[in-house]
Amino acid sequence: MRWIHLLVVVLFAAAVLIFVVQNFTMVTMSFLGFSARAPVALLVALVYVLGMATGGSLWSLLRRSLQGSKLADKL
Repeated sequence: MRWIHLLVVVLFAAAVLIFVVQNFTMVTMSFLGFSARAPVALLVALVYVLGMATGGSLWSLLRRSLQGSKLADKL
């Protein structure tokens, strides 16, 4: 099962990499009154990395919370 998960992650990362390589068009993004021009590829890569960081952090928090509740039930 671990290999299937790894394969899915690798395929998704490859698809993102292909997308990044093919999309170097400049776009303007705006957020809370700030605006910046950057290539679509850079924005996609940035969002992907932020998603991995926040997703991994959330998964870790949920796992730790579940382990803590199981420990509290044993006491």
